[in-house]
Amino acid sequence: MRMRTRVYSGGVAACLVTVLTATTASAVPAPGAPGVGDPYYPGDGNGGYDVTHYDVRLTYQPETDRLSGTTTILATPTTELSSFNLDFALRIQSVRVNNSPARVERDATDPTEVVVTPKRSLRAGDPVTVVVRYADTPSKVAVDGFTAWKRTDTGALAVDQPHIAEWWFPSNDHPTDKATYDVSVEVPDGVAALSNGVLTSRTEQRPGWSRWNWRSTEPQATYLAFLAVGDYDVRYSTAPSGLPVVNAYDTALGDIRPAAEASVERTPEVVEFLEGLFGPYPFEAQGGVVTHGLGFALETQTRSVYDAGFFARGSNMSVVVHENAHQWFGDSVSLGKWSDIWLNEGFATYAEFLWSEHVGEGTAAELARYLYDSIPADDEFWQVLPGDPGAENQFHPAVYDRGALAVHALRTTVGDEVFFELLRTWLDERRDGHGTIEEFVALAEELSGTQLDEVFEVWLFTKGKPEVGPGGAEARAAVTEPESYREIAFTHQQLAKRQ
Repeated sequence: MRMRTRVYSGGVAACLVTVLTATTASAVPAPGAPGVGDPYYPGDGNGGYDVTHYDVRLTYQPETDRLSGTTTILATPTTELSSFNLDFALRIQSVRVNNSPARVERDATDPTEVVVTPKRSLRAGDPVTVVVRYADTPSKVAVDGFTAWKRTDTGALAVDQPHIAEWWFPSNDHPTDKATYDVSVEVPDGVAALSNGVLTSRTEQRPGWSRWNWRSTEPQATYLAFLAVGDYDVRYSTAPSGLPVVNAYDTALGDIRPAAEASVERTPEVVEFLEGLFGPYPFEAQGGVVTHGLGFALETQTRSVYDAGFFARGSNMSVVVHENAHQWFGDSVSLGKWSDIWLNEGFATYAEFLWSEHVGEGTAAELARYLYDSIPADDEFWQVLPGDPGAENQFHPAVYDRGALAVHALRTTVGDEVFFELLRTWLDERRDGHGTIEEFVALAEELSGTQLDEVFEVWLFTKGKPEVGPGGAEARAAVTEPESYREIAFTHQQLAKRQ
């Protein structure tokens, strides 16, 4: 996980057992790396193995915030391993590797680095099963003095970015290692337990408790897995495409509820619009969750989660478009490293501009020009670089707004035909995977047959307001405020609360 000073208030547990035995493999087994070397969070993720599936089976008690259960991890070593790391902050009771008890230790400098030493070394290419039993109170566990787990009046939210998994399931916590998921959560009767993908069943195996079973069949990054427990009205329907739609509304939304429904219930319409731009919807389900206690919205895969505040002024299609655009940009194609955040936020924001044009409330060109003109050259906004904002500015308004201006400047430079071909090609070729800004630039230059260093350098990597707007030298005339601008600006103000 992140390599910074940590405050760890959960217990440090260690399983018993054994020492590493000798191996007859040709390569000498060695410990897996404690991180993948992300420039913003060098300790995120782990080296030496690839996860294919997480089976998360939990029981949660809202009254006490007690979370307990097991996570079974199916993985394949990519090298000979004497030990490997998991990213996790909660109290561990035991770990078994390939059905044998394993030794568990925590890195003294980073307690979310769980070092697992199996009874026998692991051979590259041989499937491995890891079972972790644990129990803790997530709201009392702090990492770097911060708790991403959000306890609510009726339950809890495991929803955040860039880190949330360490508060509810052990993982290889970096977007470059995606996996499929089964999430099964038992809660008291009358309480909902919502997650990603398709609800395969809801069962009552003991009096007073219900178990909600969710399945995600497409590869998913760890931070995009979510859990929302509480009092929700849950709606099940089917999109015109035939995909299942699950929408859920906090029962305490009050007067905000109609505006939330008027927005989120239009998700299939938004998805159809975005398919016309980006290509086929990449997942097995659609929907949204509207709740209190989050403070922002997040593109949790198949089913985005929205704070109620987005609908305080009425319906808000801007945020619904933004989060569903992330299903392509960010979820289906994830960032290769966290400094590539423009590939997520710049394109999701620009999708809002395209929706505005679609519904006749201002063209993308008008919105880009108006936004460019509205921010003075001496504003601090222009000092944040969307192409490498720094970990402290990952969700700065400039990443969204200047990021969208960069997208429009690219469109202006290469023309509509190449621009939309570029988007669809990028998403098709890298579906279920990840990519970097450098790789995106290379593809843009290949498809356009044009050297694009200047447009990317000016809009993504150079401080200060560009001398020429995103519409190019020919688009100098000022425009009046587009009808959609205030809703988009309000949405981005809410999104920036994550800072």
